Amino acid sequence: MPIVDTDGTPIYYERHGSGPAILFVHGSGGHHAAWWQQVAALRDEFTVLTVDLRGFGGSGTPAPGAEPGFDGQEFPGDVVAVLDREDLTDVLLVGQSIGSVAALRAGLLRPGRVAGVVLGHSLGGISHPELRALAAADRAEAVKLPVIDRLLTRRFQRERADLTFLFQQMGTFNVARMQDLRNLDTDGPTVDEITAGGLTVAFLAGEKDAVLGVTTVTRAHELLPGSLLEIVPDAPHSMYWETPDRYNAAVARLRRTLTAPKEAA
Repeated sequence: MPIVDTDGTPIYYERHGSGPAILFVHGSGGHHAAWWQQVAALRDEFTVLTVDLRGFGGSGTPAPGAEPGFDGQEFPGDVVAVLDREDLTDVLLVGQSIGSVAALRAGLLRPGRVAGVVLGHSLGGISHPELRALAAADRAEAVKLPVIDRLLTRRFQRERADLTFLFQQMGTFNVARMQDLRNLDTDGPTVDEITAGGLTVAFLAGEKDAVLGVTTVTRAHELLPGSLLEIVPDAPHSMYWETPDRYNAAVARLRRTLTAPKEAA
């Protein structure tokens, strides 16, 4: 189901099921197919959408004549393009890692379409000096580990070598490079700007996340008025993959939390 973004870059997305809408935005090693465990579990109750940011999965290369590579600052527009094409309202945007940055910015660009944003394993690029320092300290520890150990627990790697291998293969379908993502969170929104935007923001983190610590995420929740916080026990950075049942339950709970007040009214 490809669409064309405003700058002519083809963006691929899929839509499954019916009910209140959830749109998943992948991280740096993912694409729409990485959400297979979420689509299968949630599509009977919700409309589940998955999108490939430019340079990932089925989404396009730069337009003819354009500079090579991708600009992370354009990723939020890819999410907005799906929201507009499907004419969605009351959507819950769920980001994973760097996808959370794109999700938060898309929500601020289309507040009339987005009911809330889940920042999965990410601070969403929020511009705040204390959070920046905490996240930098977490990253300094994370880079001491092999990449796969930052994302999945060693126990899972031992016990599920098949799913670990598939997880690693997911990234081979992407052409975007890490240098294309580096400026994604430049000039991010401030706490005051998010508050003024009226979005409900939820922080979703794993207790065993080796990339972003629970203490850092909890502090972000404390600094952002009205935000929600979900800490999933024994879950790693890529909990959507390793502990999908707990992850799916948390996302469904957050989606129902947004829907309940409207139904009660």
